[in-house]
Amino acid sequence: MSSNIYVEAQMLIRKPIEDVFEAFINPEITTQFWFTKSTGKLVESETVIWEWEMYGVKSAVKVNQIILNHLIKTEWGEPSTNVDYEFKEMEKGTLVIIKSYGFSQTGENLLKVINDNTGGFTTVLDGCKAYLEHGINLNLIEDKFPQK
Repeated sequence: MSSNIYVEAQMLIRKPIEDVFEAFINPEITTQFWFTKSTGKLVESETVIWEWEMYGVKSAVKVNQIILNHLIKTEWGEPSTNVDYEFKEMEKGTLVIIKSYGFSQTGENLLKVINDNTGGFTTVLDGCKAYLEHGINLNLIEDKFPQK
């Protein structure tokens, strides 16, 4: 296992930390910039299913830890990896840092996963910023891999 390798994406979102944190645990908000359906709000020690209907993809997301307005630790994907969402209060808003780690892939497969994670989580943060700061759903996830 490549436990010392991780992917990190970050973005300053010019909103209070409470609003930004809520956007990641509450699917009524998250579906405006990331997945299209969820079986519920993120709750520590529970598992929810996230769905991207336009791609016919679902993922079970196990919530390992929540520290209100600071940290969400999850495990999800195939094969499963750890994804942490950190929230830091800044003078101009909230810095969100997404870290993905615990990859089991090696070689070219590991490089592909690192590339996909970096691009994917950057897109999520871009969409979140546009939605929370300007109320705009840019359809970034849907348009990343457009259907013919």
